Amino acid sequence: MLDPIIKVENLTKKYGDFEAVKGLSFEVYAGEIFGLLGPNGAGKSTTLEIIETLREKTSGKVIVNGIDIENDPAAVKKIIGVQLQTAGFYPGLNLVELLDLFAGLYNEEIDPLAILDSVNLRDKAKAKFKELSGGQKQRFSIATTLINKPILIFLDEPTTGVDAVSRKEFWEMLQLLKAEGITIVVSTPYMDEATLCDQVALIQE
Repeated sequence: MLDPIIKVENLTKKYGDFEAVKGLSFEVYAGEIFGLLGPNGAGKSTTLEIIETLREKTSGKVIVNGIDIENDPAAVKKIIGVQLQTAGFYPGLNLVELLDLFAGLYNEEIDPLAILDSVNLRDKAKAKFKELSGGQKQRFSIATTLINKPILIFLDEPTTGVDAVSRKEFWEMLQLLKAEGITIVVSTPYMDEATLCDQVALIQE
């Protein structure tokens, strides 16, 4: 069997006496859609932020593509894409301008229209972010994760507050990204979305 692209062993995160993540273990394999399923407050976001090297763990071990996140977090950041929250976007900029802006932060040369094609938003290239529908905003958030050509992307409850049609389109898009060889880790509180994943870890409060 191939080695997992993510290996989490006995992951724990404490804030004082409160244990946000309680000895969590799971493995993710390359090219799959992996779901973290659980209610709000179960520790899904905290778990993702630790794997993304955005938050320190209390104990346990996390390996991403053979890299121990504790030893070389910078190397992990180079190969992953992380969904940006909508608050991170300048609402007055159009989509091409936003992609160019974030590409500059990554120090990457990109073709903004090609990236928009990958999430079916080329027709909105000159639209401002604030003018997009909820589903379009979520698809654009996926576009921003692709700027640095990651092998692995993380999406934290991407369809919360999105209508049923947009959710269906969103998951169809994830299947297309999977077909391109990108591994996807997505957290969700929705059981029906968990059935669309190749593998699921259930996190309880």
